[in-house]
Amino acid sequence: MPDRPEATAPAPGTLYVVATPLGNLEDVTLRALRVLREVPLVACEDTRRTGKLLQANGITTATTSYYEHNERWKGGRILGVLREGRSVALVSDAGTPGISDPGYRLVRDARSAGIPVVPVPGASAVVAALSASGLPTDRFLFVGFLPARAAARRRAIEEVSAERATLVLYESPVRVVDALADMGEVLGDREPFLCREATKIHEEYVRGRLSELRARLASRNAVRGEIVLVVEGAPERPVAPGKDPVAL
Repeated sequence: MPDRPEATAPAPGTLYVVATPLGNLEDVTLRALRVLREVPLVACEDTRRTGKLLQANGITTATTSYYEHNERWKGGRILGVLREGRSVALVSDAGTPGISDPGYRLVRDARSAGIPVVPVPGASAVVAALSASGLPTDRFLFVGFLPARAAARRRAIEEVSAERATLVLYESPVRVVDALADMGEVLGDREPFLCREATKIHEEYVRGRLSELRARLASRNAVRGEIVLVVEGAPERPVAPGKDPVAL
């Protein structure tokens, strides 16, 4: 009898890392909509939130949850889908996946397994805040979320206090007043930019001084919404009089 041809494994699917709107549903790209429509599965941080975006654009693709507390075991299942030759779109609740959102582990594991990973760029809270801040954008450091506890938060601020690059931070609305107070004490009264609820109905953009911004938010009954803080970097240290700059 002739030898049977050996079965070959299917070529893996592609993991698409798809940016979605921060708030305004019009901020989705045409390419993102096409990918979300064509893939057989969308892995999303919150299926209900992503469902609103899909429904608004007449997309009926199946969804599965992939978030902080299930990403280790759910990531294995998603990799299984990709190994079978089916593509998956990875999205977060808003903005670009993996930027202080779930996604890093799945992308890392997919690349380690030889699975193609393709970005579908779009909205990013970091870039949106920077673009409207009026602070230098040629160099910036994304700090992410500061620690919740006061002592750890101050240490984290001290670690970046000498950075000349513009600082970009995410902060919780319930901790932002305390965080601004700590930044003022550690960094000095630098110039910050507040980006709150970007692209949403109650969006707010404020620039001033750390002390002014803290006082403004502290005067409110409550601060709500998603917050990005952009803070100017450390000033250049002046050369002491009579000293040779080259020697220094």
